[in-house]
Amino acid sequence: MAARPTISVFSAAGESSGSVPLPAVFSAPIRIDVVQAVHKSIAKNRRQAYAVNKMAGHQTSAESWGTGRAVARIPRVGGGGTQRSGQAAFGNMCRGGRMFAPTKTWRKWHVKVNHNQRRYAVASALAASAVPSLVLARGHRIEQIQEVPLVVSSSVESVDKTKAAVELLKTLAAFPDVAKVSNSRKIRAGKGKWRNRRYRQRRGPLVVYGKDEGIVRAFRNVPGVETSPVESLNLLQLAPGGHVGRFVIWTEDAIKQLDSIYENKSGFSIPTAKISNTDVTRLINSDEIQSVVRPAGQPTQKRPFTQKKNPLRNKAVLFRLNPYAKTLRRQELLRQERKKAGKGGKKAASTGRAGEAFLANHLAA
Repeated sequence: MAARPTISVFSAAGESSGSVPLPAVFSAPIRIDVVQAVHKSIAKNRRQAYAVNKMAGHQTSAESWGTGRAVARIPRVGGGGTQRSGQAAFGNMCRGGRMFAPTKTWRKWHVKVNHNQRRYAVASALAASAVPSLVLARGHRIEQIQEVPLVVSSSVESVDKTKAAVELLKTLAAFPDVAKVSNSRKIRAGKGKWRNRRYRQRRGPLVVYGKDEGIVRAFRNVPGVETSPVESLNLLQLAPGGHVGRFVIWTEDAIKQLDSIYENKSGFSIPTAKISNTDVTRLINSDEIQSVVRPAGQPTQKRPFTQKKNPLRNKAVLFRLNPYAKTLRRQELLRQERKKAGKGGKKAASTGRAGEAFLANHLAA
């Protein structure tokens, strides 16, 4: 992103009408792990409380028969003349009984997420939306887009007709992404189709605006297209499902406000990457580094030695890496000689010089 400090602005006719400086947030590091963790937590805050009926499984006058009748002591339905009489009740193992640990509406539904962690995740999602490879990997059809991120003039914010909004998307070559959404519309499998979520479909572009002058009304009926004010960018929209790389269409007014928005966030600064080039393999194998890399104790050469010796087996390399290892080895050998001398008595004293020669030869080996 540092190589592209400006971004082109396209008019409603699809022609370049100028350029704007690229906001600093687009250079933030892309932390997919942070985005996924934050998305997983804040997605839980939209859940609706549910629970089973507190009387379910207990709406019967069952009593235990007690002991002495060669049946279990589980409560049993009274009466006679029906199949239900005498059946076990209440227990979670019984047919028609209650569930184990019935769910309650006062369960802890919401999850607290640190404020700056949310901001970090949003910054990472914004930075990922400016990387064409990540946007393509997410499934968006941006092959014909002239530039990513896509910025249009602020006059688009006054569009208030859906027909004009569709024409704008076609002019910007962004309509294939909308067509992908229409083709993906399928009936949901399962009971969700009874619960006001009959269809499921892909996500289309996200339109971020500075001021709503009819743009929300224009785009609200286009399949898959979502709108959001730049002041309240939401991670659930920037990274649906926790996957970064949402195709975002910016208005000129919106992208100009990004820098001031992040400058006014108290206690938060845009994170910076630890290294500018994350391809560590390429860095290690570069000529600049390989020209000075050398094994321990070897002279510097243009081509480094490929042979490496194990210091745990090669004493010369061990003593070069750890000079004190030679002293430890000497003490160990002397201790072994004294132990032998204690067993051999006077005979060991006569072999003292031979032991010193053996010690010198062993250390040199």
